[in-house]
Amino acid sequence: MGNGVREGPVEFQRDVEPVTARIPAEDNQEKKKVLNSLMSGALAGAVAKTAVAPLDRTKIMFQGSSRAPLSLQEAYRLIYHTYLSEGFWSLWRGNSATMVRVIPYAAIQFCAHEEYKQLLGSYYGFQGKALTPFPRFIAGSLAGTTAAMVTYPLDMVRARMAVTPKEMYSSIVHVFIRISREEGLKTLYRGFTPTILGVIPYAGLSFFTYETLKKVHAEHSGKAQPSPAERLLFGACAGLIGQSASYPLDVVRRRMQTAGVLGHTYSSILLTMQDIVREEGLVRGLYKGLSMNWVKGPIAVGISFTTFDLTQILLRKLQ
Repeated sequence: MGNGVREGPVEFQRDVEPVTARIPAEDNQEKKKVLNSLMSGALAGAVAKTAVAPLDRTKIMFQGSSRAPLSLQEAYRLIYHTYLSEGFWSLWRGNSATMVRVIPYAAIQFCAHEEYKQLLGSYYGFQGKALTPFPRFIAGSLAGTTAAMVTYPLDMVRARMAVTPKEMYSSIVHVFIRISREEGLKTLYRGFTPTILGVIPYAGLSFFTYETLKKVHAEHSGKAQPSPAERLLFGACAGLIGQSASYPLDVVRRRMQTAGVLGHTYSSILLTMQDIVREEGLVRGLYKGLSMNWVKGPIAVGISFTTFDLTQILLRKLQ
C-alpha cells in the first residue's frame, strides 16, 4: 500500500566541518618575537659583562670598602696586585655568578622593554611608531625594575664573591648556603630597596637615551638603521648618562650587600648614606668609583645595546 510518499534513504547535508584547534599566525609571530628578545638580551648581557668583568670587580672592591678614592691609577694598581697575588683568572672572579645573574637579568630586561613599549604604544596611540619621551622613559624604568626584582639574590651573591678571598666561598651554591645559615635568608635581599630606586633612573635614562639617539639619527640621516659603530656610540652615551644619575644608590647597594663580610652594619638607605658621608665625605664616598664607571659603563652598555640589536636583526633574517 502506498500513501503517496516516496520512501528512500535519508541523506544528511554535511556542511559542518570538524573544529580544529589552530593557533593564529599572530600568536606564532608574538611567541617568536618574545623568544628572539629573550635570546638576544641574554647574549647581550653575557658579552657585555664578560668584556668588563675585571673593571667591574675592581669597582665593587672599592665601593665595598673605605679605602682611598678610586682613580684610574689606583684601579690599575689594584688590578695588577690582584693579578700578582691571585693569578690572571682571578680578575674574573665572581664572573660565573655574574653570568648566572646577568643572563636572565638582561634577557628579562630587554624582552620586558619590547613588551612595555608595545603596551605603552597601544595605550598612548603610538602603535607601530616611536614613543614620545615620557612613555619611552617609563618603558625603560619598568623593564629594569622587572628584571631586578626577579634576579636580585644573584646580584647579592655576585657582590659577595667579588669582595671575598676565594677560600671563603667555593661556589655560587656555597655562597647561598653560608648566607642562609649564618645570616638568614633575609640577607639575600639586603640592599634591595636602593637597587630598585637606582634602577628606575638608570634603566629609564639608558633606554630613553639610546632610543632617542636612534630616532634622531633616523630623522636626520634618512637611514632606517644606524651602523654598528653608531649603535656603540649611542649605547655608550646611554650608559654614561644612566649610570652617572644613579651612582650614589649603587654605592649604597654595594655597602649593604657586602656589610656582613666587611665588618659593617647598615640597617637602612639613609643611615648607610650618613655613615658613608661622615666617614669619607660626600663626593669621595657616594661617588667612589665613578671615574671607573665612566670607563666601564659606556663600554658595557654600548656592547649590550649593540649586541641586542644586531642579534635581533640576525634572528629575523634567519626566520
